Amino acid sequence: MFQTLFAAKVIYVLAIISLVSGILIFFSCRCLPGSRIASNWMKNERYKRFYKFHCYFWWILLVSVIIHGVFAIGFLGNPFS
Repeated sequence: MFQTLFAAKVIYVLAIISLVSGILIFFSCRCLPGSRIASNWMKNERYKRFYKFHCYFWWILLVSVIIHGVFAIGFLGNPFS
């Protein structure tokens, strides 16, 4: 199952999902107010609506990284064996 073109496509798509969700986590994080740019974001109503999804972005990242890892090991094999 893992030695197919489908597996390679799944790995690629999950890598993109992981990168995008990581970026979304970074920009929805409340740790950014230390920077001058982000301090104004916290007051914005759009940011407050965007921040509501911060925890969901973490779940998307977690699931996509786990599935990505399983498919990558299945497709490429264990690099330590």
